[in-house]
Amino acid sequence: MHIYRSHTCGALGAAHVGEAVRLSGWVHRKRDHGGILFVDLRDHYGLTQIVADTDSPAFAVLEGLRVESVVTIDGTVKARSPATVNPNLPTGEIEIYATSANVLSRAEELPMPVAGEQEYPEEIRLKYRFLDLRRETLHANIVKRTKIIADMRRRMDGAGFTEYSTPILTASSPEGARDFLVPSRIHPGRFYALPQAPQQYKQLLMVAGFDRYFQIAPCFRDEDPRADRLPGEFYQLDLEMSFVTQEEVWETMEPVIGGVFEAFAEGKSVTPIGSFPRIAHAEAMLKYGSDKPDLRNPLIISDVGEHFRSSGFGLFEKIVGSGGTVRAIPAPNTAEKSRKFFDEMNDWARAEGHAGLGYVTRKGGEFGGPIAKNHGTEGMETLYAQLGLGPDDGLFFAAGKPEQAAKLAGLARTRVADSLGLIEQGAFKLAWIVDFPFYEWDEDTKSVEFAHNPFSMPQGGIEALETQDPLTLKAYQYDLVCNGFEIASGSIRNQSPELMVKAFEKVGLSQADVEERFGGLYRAFQYGAPPHGGMAAGIDRVVMLLCGAQNLREISLFPMNQRAEDLLMGAPSPAEHKQLRELNLRVVEPQKG
Repeated sequence: MHIYRSHTCGALGAAHVGEAVRLSGWVHRKRDHGGILFVDLRDHYGLTQIVADTDSPAFAVLEGLRVESVVTIDGTVKARSPATVNPNLPTGEIEIYATSANVLSRAEELPMPVAGEQEYPEEIRLKYRFLDLRRETLHANIVKRTKIIADMRRRMDGAGFTEYSTPILTASSPEGARDFLVPSRIHPGRFYALPQAPQQYKQLLMVAGFDRYFQIAPCFRDEDPRADRLPGEFYQLDLEMSFVTQEEVWETMEPVIGGVFEAFAEGKSVTPIGSFPRIAHAEAMLKYGSDKPDLRNPLIISDVGEHFRSSGFGLFEKIVGSGGTVRAIPAPNTAEKSRKFFDEMNDWARAEGHAGLGYVTRKGGEFGGPIAKNHGTEGMETLYAQLGLGPDDGLFFAAGKPEQAAKLAGLARTRVADSLGLIEQGAFKLAWIVDFPFYEWDEDTKSVEFAHNPFSMPQGGIEALETQDPLTLKAYQYDLVCNGFEIASGSIRNQSPELMVKAFEKVGLSQADVEERFGGLYRAFQYGAPPHGGMAAGIDRVVMLLCGAQNLREISLFPMNQRAEDLLMGAPSPAEHKQLRELNLRVVEPQKG
């Protein structure tokens, strides 16, 4: 028999009754029933109940052990009585009568519990992550993550893609966040950057003729903490294709991403492959107040500014007359809701930093609230008829500059639907958001900036760049969204050196700047570059959705905390003086105050 185990803790069943077996694992729980000791023994594969009475040498050994100690158990498989069978456990029909127990490693008193799923402070969980990872849900999430990634690889291979690895030490690239810099010992005063994404390398692979590339790519961004991204690093399914249109990218990737969701949905519905909605960015911002809309939410936002242009309601008239807008968010079947419901929504909007959220109540066809009073019954009936609202539906209003109104309306849409229980449960709703703006106006710098990926192809090509207002240009750029999360982003790329220069000139960079900062890509485009495009899917977000987790830390092995600290390994840490001297670096302490 093997020195440690003949079976795993998830392998034994009724067919093994009577066999002599050996198991090794962690003491998960102990229950002393007065001379009979029950121990749940756990390993990666499952749980098995161990029974020892005072006649067994194993009793004294197990009785003196703390939970989470590691032991080897020898014993005989016995059938549980019908009354004690555990149908929720794969090994629930049997138990092991222990004849001996050998302690492999004793556990000290635990800083946090492993058995059970009770909440525990995150700082403790991250510091003792090796214990946290033993907990059932987190352990299962990590296993599921590896299976999802393996399934992605299989599907990409089936779609004709080949996995290639791109460099980790590279040059700085404008991906929208700060780089992590790595000092060069050989080249004093110069730095590598960790890749924010393999963007330029994967485009170079297309120029090099590899046609269909993918990799499970680590990406590094030195950015402030965000709820939807782990600090420091994240992983993405990165891919690129040659000689394709954006429609062909969508048609290729829907079976991959949709197939992964179907494979791991565990009974939840998934938008059918081949029928992902395609929603223009402008339409998404109008109807949903977000470029990553949650389509499980049935509420649709409407622009109703024209109804208030000369309505008699002075505040809305002033907003619309000065270039602003009014967005309406329906609140269906709220006739029985008290005034408190509507007032609390208004208070919430103010707490979010907005001027407020106007509203109209309606019960049995009777309108209520100051906006209805000012707008008049006839005006409200016309508005309700246009929006298709009924006699017991309320209505909220977000007013202001278009960007502000869209943001507030989007947040209000989510909050109203959540409060009224309207968000469909048990579903993954996927959609493509398309036709993103190529440029945007930066109020801080008072200049035009790239809205998203600077390497995208503008719709209309170089002629559009030369003749159109930059802020009206659309890009061949698209996102894939699911349940309110952006899970992938991509575009058809610009492969023309002339167009590349022209695009960067709009944001204030010269041809010399382009040649200096993106020299590899710029040179490559001068030697025969195929039309190409691709995307990158955020693995962490996909796994989080499929695991039903609320936090990215619940699907990652060794994450940092929200201050970008690794509490387990103690990173970041000061460098030794010798290391700094070798790198020709000196630490400058930040100024106080």
